[in-house]
Amino acid sequence: MLKFIKHNMETIGGIEIFPIISLVIFFLFFIGLLVWVITTKKQYVDYMEKLPLEDDNIKNNAYN
Repeated sequence: MLKFIKHNMETIGGIEIFPIISLVIFFLFFIGLLVWVITTKKQYVDYMEKLPLEDDNIKNNAYN
């Protein structure tokens, strides 16, 4: 079964770029996520942390 798939993949021209593209997208996503986590303000994290436990009247106050 693997030989059948491998043979079909070898016949497609330019297919060797797709694993590289997917690896680059994977790393860019997690690097972007890491940058977002590092640059997130403490006030926003505190707000999001308390959000599920707040009463409805407190939820109406917007995040500043």
